[in-house]
Amino acid sequence: MNPLEHQIHYPFGDTLPAVGETVEVAPGVRWIRMALPFALDHINLWLLRDRQPDASGAMVEGWTIVDCCIDSPTTRAQWEQVFASSLGGLPILRVIVTHMHPDHIGLAHWLCARWDVRLWISATDYNVARVAVYDPQGFGGEAGADFYALHGAQDEAFLSHVRGRASYFPTLVPALPARFRRLMDGDVLDIGGRTWHCISGYGHAPEHIALYCAELGTLISGDMVLPRISTNVSVHASEPEANPLQLFLTSLLRYRDLPETTSVLPSHGKPFTGLTTRIDQLHQHHQDRLADILQAAQNRALSAADVLPILFRRTLDTHQMTFAMGEALAHLHYLWRGGRMGRVMDGDGVLRFRLFE
Repeated sequence: MNPLEHQIHYPFGDTLPAVGETVEVAPGVRWIRMALPFALDHINLWLLRDRQPDASGAMVEGWTIVDCCIDSPTTRAQWEQVFASSLGGLPILRVIVTHMHPDHIGLAHWLCARWDVRLWISATDYNVARVAVYDPQGFGGEAGADFYALHGAQDEAFLSHVRGRASYFPTLVPALPARFRRLMDGDVLDIGGRTWHCISGYGHAPEHIALYCAELGTLISGDMVLPRISTNVSVHASEPEANPLQLFLTSLLRYRDLPETTSVLPSHGKPFTGLTTRIDQLHQHHQDRLADILQAAQNRALSAADVLPILFRRTLDTHQMTFAMGEALAHLHYLWRGGRMGRVMDGDGVLRFRLFE
């Protein structure tokens, strides 16, 4: 266990929902856990007891889904098990997606069609997801390979992997609902007679939406606040001068005023309490990594590829390398955009970052 985990508390201990079943984590809030075929091998999904008016204005009892998992026969079958075991014969009334990454939005099209309901999501994430699904060059491809090569990752096996990622997103998210309901920061949702506040976050996704219910003392944090790992924060080829780490660290402050006793329901890991403590840990983690980079830059200019062993002290496979390169650039851009480093192009056509003399 990471020593920092002793500073937060897991109220459910080692309890995990069984496949196709749920665990109640607050009144009217149920936890679902589904497997993912990645190093980060699971995602948490949520069912919220709800009631909504139908077309005639009559109130209908049912459930709201928060996040969906990737599209695969296995996840569809697991959802069918949940529908049979945990809904009490009631329907799904809407689908909320915190952000556009495949493990969150992948099955939204199927769930919305299955129950004839609307997708609720931020407009930014919906439209970026449309690019990723319907534009084969939206993510990865030659543009992505050229971008990583520019930043020092010139291993041909890795670049070949990136070129092949042009179709990666649609394999996990083959379609999107044709229409959606827009969520924005500050929106207030009535879910089952309880008030849930939308809190936007940036840096990890274009416009991530977390949900907070003061009555329940519960935050559905999505990927913005995770208990064991720091959320991936990346620079991508489509926005090559982005400063996502600054956006992420600033966004975390939006949650810091919530009570320390808040029950945090993350997308990965287990529900926990100790929100302020965890936010402080995340800020310190990134400040420590930035200090490591500045120390290494005392002796030489650094490309993003040069920074990988500074940030990641384990062997990375080609899939993990794409996230790691994006994260390395996020840290370098934080220092560059903050005026602490400059960028130079070396004779090999690689962009490097150096301290100002």
